[in-house]
Amino acid sequence: MIRWNVVLAGGVGSRFWPLSTPDRPKQLLPLVTEAPMLRDSLDRLRPSAPPERTLVLTSASLREAVLALEPDLPPANVIAEPRPAGTCAALAWAARTIAAQSGPDAVMVCVHADWAIGDVPGFRATLDRAAQVAFDAHALVTVGIVPARPDPGFGYIQPGDAVRGDIRRVARFAEKPDRATAERMVDEGYLWNSGIFAWRVGDLLGEIKAHTPEVQPALDAAGDDLARFFSGVQSVAIDVGVLERSARVLVMPGQFGWDDVGTWAALHRVRAHDAQDNAMLGPAFALHATGNVVHADQTQVVLYGVHDLVVVAREGLVMVTTREKATDLKTLLDALPPEIRNS
Repeated sequence: MIRWNVVLAGGVGSRFWPLSTPDRPKQLLPLVTEAPMLRDSLDRLRPSAPPERTLVLTSASLREAVLALEPDLPPANVIAEPRPAGTCAALAWAARTIAAQSGPDAVMVCVHADWAIGDVPGFRATLDRAAQVAFDAHALVTVGIVPARPDPGFGYIQPGDAVRGDIRRVARFAEKPDRATAERMVDEGYLWNSGIFAWRVGDLLGEIKAHTPEVQPALDAAGDDLARFFSGVQSVAIDVGVLERSARVLVMPGQFGWDDVGTWAALHRVRAHDAQDNAMLGPAFALHATGNVVHADQTQVVLYGVHDLVVVAREGLVMVTTREKATDLKTLLDALPPEIRNS
């Protein structure tokens, strides 16, 4: 089996304002550790495939930043999308790129660049197993995370009929539920939809040809011209465009401290805590303060007698909210004057 790793590293991550910007988005920020999240992701994957068999899918504006972060990547392995077109388009082009170099039986393992992983050996072992299942069964394999809580912030997967052991067919994919529905889903054995995938590239391209008219005509017309492909492809997520339409999708459980770090509040789950249960990165001091999240970028932050806050400080701007309100920064961003939002 020839294995490739594919890292999805597009998007801005507006829920991490004011630190995340179009030029320095979430995946290029040191949010969980002192290294950028993409750097952590590439380091986790490196033992399973060399840089020559690693693709990073990102936006055209971030191509040079990605190459600077990982100089060992061949420049051709950073696929720079001219415009956002959904995960199906990005992964289809990645599959075509891999097939051209390693043939249709090469397996691509797909992850996102903006995750926290608590158990790295367990993560690697699960991805290795997913790749082998995909290779052996000619299946499209997704890893469903065993829920740590009923979280309405994630999509869910309902496992269906058993194939062998804990590997099952997918009964259905569910969008982000309300809290009551999330509690019921967890009780019924649903898994979190992680966005971890493994498949032979020929199998993915075959399923796209059979099921995804949003993407296949653009693939047919593009040849080797990436710009032409992205100018003609319709935007669709891989879940909707392929996985919900295919009969070849399997799900296997994963349990390795996965978190997609979707908001500032999520950092309280994934960062180390001090003795007062604060998750702080950068120059910060807390007294009689508990449960806070602090990200101080070269700006000293002092907390005294406050609880469950999110404080983000960078040169010229400080944002203070609560962990509860941090899940809905869109309301704030929509209300901000442009001179503050874009500062």
